Amino acid sequence: MPSIDFTLPHWMYWLGLILFPLLAMILSRRARPEKRTYGLGLGYLILITGGILGLHRFYLKSMLGLIYLPIFLFILFANGQEREARSAFSDAQNIVRSADRILTRELERVETARTELPELRAAVEAAEAGSFAERRATRQLTRAEDALVTGEERIAQAQADLAQAQPLADAAGASRAFWSNMAGYAFYLILALMAIDALLLPGLVKRAQAIADREGDEDGIEIDEETARKAAEADPDARKPDQDYAENWIDRLALYGGEFVSYWAVIAVFVYYYEVIVRYVFNAPTNWAHEAMYLMFGMQYLIAGSYAMLTESHVKVDIFYAPLKRPQKAWADLATSIFFFIFAGTMLVTCYIFAMDAIAVPTGNSVVSDWARGELGFFQMLGMLTLGDWTDPSIRWGEISFNEWEVPLWPMKWMMVVGAVMLILQGVSKLGKDIRAIRRGY
Repeated sequence: MPSIDFTLPHWMYWLGLILFPLLAMILSRRARPEKRTYGLGLGYLILITGGILGLHRFYLKSMLGLIYLPIFLFILFANGQEREARSAFSDAQNIVRSADRILTRELERVETARTELPELRAAVEAAEAGSFAERRATRQLTRAEDALVTGEERIAQAQADLAQAQPLADAAGASRAFWSNMAGYAFYLILALMAIDALLLPGLVKRAQAIADREGDEDGIEIDEETARKAAEADPDARKPDQDYAENWIDRLALYGGEFVSYWAVIAVFVYYYEVIVRYVFNAPTNWAHEAMYLMFGMQYLIAGSYAMLTESHVKVDIFYAPLKRPQKAWADLATSIFFFIFAGTMLVTCYIFAMDAIAVPTGNSVVSDWARGELGFFQMLGMLTLGDWTDPSIRWGEISFNEWEVPLWPMKWMMVVGAVMLILQGVSKLGKDIRAIRRGY
């Protein structure tokens, strides 16, 4: 199998978190066509991202996509066999290396002991009976004879281990090479099929569109007005659009912020799909995918807090609250808002401390870290900043992760501050709405 060794650059990670949601928000606001259409661009996107599974064929409702699945499953099976053979090969090689070291060491010791034995025996015979010299020579002779016996036993055991492990290592190595080659051939077959489909894709899109035009759009499910009216009466908020919650600029900020970070979930789909493919198809797991996603979801959770508060999506106990009328709910919200602002204010202060501590970590020669530690004034720091403080990897500044990816953590921690500010603003907006509801009586 060909190997993949790709590490996501930090700038690409942060830029993707900004540009992808913006592009998605623009595309989501496009007018939808009256009839279902198949796009060539989307077809090629699915071919690139999911062609190894034949997803582009399924998108175009072509059952020939089923050809890809058994080949892909065979790749997974072959890679599993290759991993088992690699483990067996590693175990056998460890035994072989250990046996070789023992043979190299013990053969020399045994040869030395055999050479010294005649001299030691002669020394024992030449020594006076019962003397200290005789006892010392006897001890030396005994140690040499014991070393000879022990060495010969170790040599015999090492030779037996070597005779047993070497064929296992050879067989495991051959099995590993075989299954690796089989997985590689299957992967190249999928690549060949994808290359053919890349050429055929314009025609496939036209054929799928022609079939859709001929059969009509059967996927859409229309709801008649009477059903919609009954559903609205049963639960007035069930079909309430998010836009209806926004009454001022704070609400709109929370609404756009929630929509922005919601598209990060789509990024996670692509990243985890990539991780699964490179781990199980190419046997090359990444050192960045998991960390990149849990940092992203942490920021998403914080920024979406104000959106959840705006749309009343936070979990709450409604046993006593739900039956109340709007003014009564407003009084209850006013009474409990003190606890909300204590929590949100504490979170803001704590997050700000975390964020300042993160950029104060001196991982490089940066004036930003010096300013965060109080060694420079703010305007002095601005005057000393250069492009190298942002682009030179040897002058990185701020806290970084502890794994090999070493992504800066300070942007994530500053997003904690942004999320806390947005939550407090949304609390102020909610407070104003409650006061107006009490004054109006509805």
